[in-house]
Amino acid sequence: QVQLVQSGGGLVQAGGSLQLSCAANIPIFSNHAAGWFRQAAGQGREFVGAMRPSDGATQLEGSVDGRFTISRDNAKNTVYLQMDSLKPEDTAVYYCASHRGGEYSNMDYYSLTHAYQFWGQGAQVTVSS
Repeated sequence: QVQLVQSGGGLVQAGGSLQLSCAANIPIFSNHAAGWFRQAAGQGREFVGAMRPSDGATQLEGSVDGRFTISRDNAKNTVYLQMDSLKPEDTAVYYCASHRGGEYSNMDYYSLTHAYQFWGQGAQVTVSS
């Protein structure tokens, strides 16, 4: 059974930075895309970004592109979400996940919530104004 354990998150002022980690118990991110999603209170889960397994290419949702970065450490089976220039509207519970499928040249496929099989427990990120 794949387990994804998240760490990081917390409270930060607007303009600050946080890093989220997502550690897997097996090297799943070597063969399956890593996705990051977030869910604000009273809203649905939305795509934040994803990393393709073969080449580490990333795709980020428009509102976070240029502020957030996804990276990974294969030796630690861990992916990271670095969040800079945080805004109050970034406040949400953030989730990491591993994709069901394999490689896609069109990275839009990685934005679909239902395409992810295993999920982390979530981490609260609160950005104060």
